[in-house]
Amino acid sequence: MKEIRAKWLKAKMYDSRIQSPEVEKKEKWIGYLMGPAGALLLNAVLASYLNVYYTDVLDLTTIWGGVFLMIFPIVSKVIDAVTNIAMGYLIDHTRTAQGKARPYLLLAAVLLPITGILLFVVPESNQTLEVIWVMLSYNLFYSFAYTIYNMSHNLMVPLSTRNSEQRGELAVFNNIASIMISGIVVALIFPMLILPRLGVDKGSWITMAVILSILALPLTLLEYYHTKERVTEESAEDKENAVSFKEQMKAVFTDRYMLCLLLYFLVYTVGSTMKNISLVYYCNYVLGSYNDGITQTMVSVIGGIPMGIGIFAVWPLAKKFGKRNLTMAGFVLYGIGSAICCLAPTNMTVVLIGQFIKNIGGLPCAYVFMALMADTYDHLEWKHGFRVDGAATSIYSIITVTMTGVCTGLFNRLLSSSGYVAPSLVDGVTVAAQQTDSVKGMLIFCFVGLEIITAIVMIVLLAFVNVEKGLKEKQEEIAARRNAETAESEEKNA
Repeated sequence: MKEIRAKWLKAKMYDSRIQSPEVEKKEKWIGYLMGPAGALLLNAVLASYLNVYYTDVLDLTTIWGGVFLMIFPIVSKVIDAVTNIAMGYLIDHTRTAQGKARPYLLLAAVLLPITGILLFVVPESNQTLEVIWVMLSYNLFYSFAYTIYNMSHNLMVPLSTRNSEQRGELAVFNNIASIMISGIVVALIFPMLILPRLGVDKGSWITMAVILSILALPLTLLEYYHTKERVTEESAEDKENAVSFKEQMKAVFTDRYMLCLLLYFLVYTVGSTMKNISLVYYCNYVLGSYNDGITQTMVSVIGGIPMGIGIFAVWPLAKKFGKRNLTMAGFVLYGIGSAICCLAPTNMTVVLIGQFIKNIGGLPCAYVFMALMADTYDHLEWKHGFRVDGAATSIYSIITVTMTGVCTGLFNRLLSSSGYVAPSLVDGVTVAAQQTDSVKGMLIFCFVGLEIITAIVMIVLLAFVNVEKGLKEKQEEIAARRNAETAESEEKNA
């Protein structure tokens, strides 16, 4: 009896705290807002400042004549792409009482803090050891720990419910965690209060990394315990086990809607990644002065105001005009805002006006894209009779990681080839170097020029994505199939 009770308590320990068949308030606020904040905050800080740590603190731009910082991110992301495919396969072939994606959140909660700290405690006594440590720690975090988290996290909205309205609300909450919570720290507090104190002091950077990494553990556990895979639970006998990963990939790559959305995401990732990487450098050397605590904060505030407004405005507009249509209209403003910045990239007033317009245009993309992807998952299930969540998400994640690596490598190569000079530490004080016009021109293109091109391409791609048409009828047909299969199974077992 004690053994039975012990097993029951152990199983209960891993159960979700969400049991309702409908989406609950605490699920939105804890599972999709508070929970993801830790891992997303850590990743956001790394996305914005890890390259600064490599170039300015560790001075890796000098290794191999500047080639190391170009090659290593690209090679690492090839490895990351492979692990994403493997992770997609694992998720689609995982069947537990806790779902197929949620269990990996539990694993990620432990791995993220450990690997996040390893990124910064780089030994500098030997250059060969330093290079090896950087490559290993980078891949342990991105190709292993964050891949596990990111793929399982990205599937929680599509697997949470088939109710389009509830799913849309969860997508909004999910993106608030990414955009607002991490944005407040990364885009406002960090450049205003933290970066000036960090300078190029390695010990201070390590302390910051330890705090953020440890914070990811309890918050990711909150996400695990306050999410629920209702779509996975619909059928006890899931057909996805009988469908090969090759068949799922074929379904993904032969669907017009999915191909357009994946290409759209690819283009958007390139533009936004180049902008995010160049933000600190652009504010330090083009728009303001090095770590002045004001320039980057002002640019980020103007970006944050529209995102705050969007919490209340985007979803009602998306329901009225459609997610695709609203996103297309947004990218018109997105391109116009970027073009305004290009008119006078060194003028604070002009740049802030352009950034405000651009960020208003980016609202629909930020808040409703995952809901649009979830609609496409349902469309594919209706079309083929099986779900492709893991396969499609692996491609989605591969785009994220590979383009991040390619863009980082390309940006670092542009830095070194244009003549970038890293700041130095003189008598405990960080002293910034004067950059050439070629460096400044490159930073202007990466920060404001490239996104004009990406906006135009994304408008064209979205014109072909009318997946919302007839979606309700498709979802009803899927439900009817499930009910028929359940009835047939019960009849056989009777």
